[in-house]
Amino acid sequence: MRKLIRTIHRLLAFVEDWSLFVTVSVALVVAMANVMLRKMTSDVNLYWSDEVVRKVIFFSTYVGCITAIRNRSLIRIDALPQLFPILKKPLTLASHLSVMIFSGFMVWLGVGLTRMIYQDQFAKTASLQIPEWYFYAVLPVVGGMMFVRTLIVAVEDWFGIDLSSAPQTAKEGQEG
Repeated sequence: MRKLIRTIHRLLAFVEDWSLFVTVSVALVVAMANVMLRKMTSDVNLYWSDEVVRKVIFFSTYVGCITAIRNRSLIRIDALPQLFPILKKPLTLASHLSVMIFSGFMVWLGVGLTRMIYQDQFAKTASLQIPEWYFYAVLPVVGGMMFVRTLIVAVEDWFGIDLSSAPQTAKEGQEG
């Protein structure tokens, strides 16, 4: 079971990291090219660059949420457990449950929105004429990834084990 969870963790981490890297790199290159063209020429402009940057911000916000879950960086109540250490586990569990409920809503509403926009043949981006349902399809995918990632983190936090890293060999355990 741990091997499966580690595989899922590595797969999600790969998708999160590389999708963020690629999309933000594309937005950066497009935005820089547009600024350079605007400054160096008086009449050349990439009219679609703002649209690309907006879509990348949309995408990176949701994928960034998954990365924040992985790094345990989501907003949570942390003053109360410091005052009353006994509340740490229940509040952490409540935080994880609320994120899983939110991600379930993202999947449910995302599927509904994607279906609705898919049926509208005129729902395309203004500049590039890309069907909008592609961008709405990100919501259920990211919601599912958030749910799985939160489930892994919740199990790790509740039982105090690290399911995401490789197991320590006997030799490594003796050295440390």
